[in-house]
Amino acid sequence: MSELLRQHIEKIVLLTDAEFAHILSHFVSKKFKKHQFVVQEGQVVAHDFFILSGCLKSYSTDVNGKEHIIQFGMPDWWITDYQAYYGQSVATMNIDCIEPSELLCLSYANREKLCAEYHKIEHFFRKKTNKRNVALQQRILSLLSSTAQERYDQLLQQYPELFQKVPKHLIASYLGVTRETLSRFRQSDK
Repeated sequence: MSELLRQHIEKIVLLTDAEFAHILSHFVSKKFKKHQFVVQEGQVVAHDFFILSGCLKSYSTDVNGKEHIIQFGMPDWWITDYQAYYGQSVATMNIDCIEPSELLCLSYANREKLCAEYHKIEHFFRKKTNKRNVALQQRILSLLSSTAQERYDQLLQQYPELFQKVPKHLIASYLGVTRETLSRFRQSDK
């Protein structure tokens, strides 16, 4: 499974076997059960998580108990509460497993150590952060300027595998629509 991490990194920078072995030694592998929290609001966020298998969601819950999904996480993706991770502070959102998941956990201290040791790893993380910033900007613009139908179509086109793994009510929450609206969109696909 660690080969997935190497392939992921090598989309941006090439590594020798020795470099990868050293980098991998800074990660801890953990398995999580379905519905288990990886990050919980109010707790210190110690890790960034590279997803080897499974599916996760990061979300905030409002005062009325309504979940607002910020992000889904699938294999070959990273997920954490970045505000808390970089600030080494408590989480303002939750991340839990939609299905059993295996993650590689990277502490902030180990990330900083690896970036200091390897310019190419610092470059890798900078590129990943840039890509995440662009995706977040696109998501915000989509929520502000696209119709619900357009957001649904875009999500289905970009990540069709999500519709196989993620329950419909969670997709609806991510899109900011009701389950009934999502059902109408799904009917129009047929």
